Amino acid sequence: MASAQSSITFPAMSSILAAMASVFGLGIVYFLAAIPAGVAMGLHPALAAVAAWAGYVAIGAAMLLVGAPARAWISRRFGFSLEPDPAKLFWRVWQRWGLPGLALLAPVTCGPYFAALIALALGERPLRLILWIAVGVIPWCIFFAVLAAAGLSLWK
Repeated sequence: MASAQSSITFPAMSSILAAMASVFGLGIVYFLAAIPAGVAMGLHPALAAVAAWAGYVAIGAAMLLVGAPARAWISRRFGFSLEPDPAKLFWRVWQRWGLPGLALLAPVTCGPYFAALIALALGERPLRLILWIAVGVIPWCIFFAVLAAAGLSLWK
């Protein structure tokens, strides 16, 4: 008995790798668009989520290398103060939940680059910081992958 799905053609490996590289890049630049863009390029939602996660974590790790000079520049450029200000959302999150709260909030607010620099400025250890950046984005990856899969199934 022949399967009806045997006639489906799969995209070439090079197009899959190109889509994954694009999603990786979007994970670095604009995480919120990475997974839906990957699904639009034909990637499975889980594969798009993994590629976006890898890009997000990679830029967070790169920020650990840039560290002090970038932190000083951001402080001068944006007037970021290390003095607690309860009127600002960031400080309320930091005072209540610390690094785990910042890591969960960063994917949909400031991104991993600013979150890493802020946490470094507040004295967080780099290894603990990259661990929380990697873990904090996972719920968002799952959420956006499920949304993209639901949208894809509605489209079909």
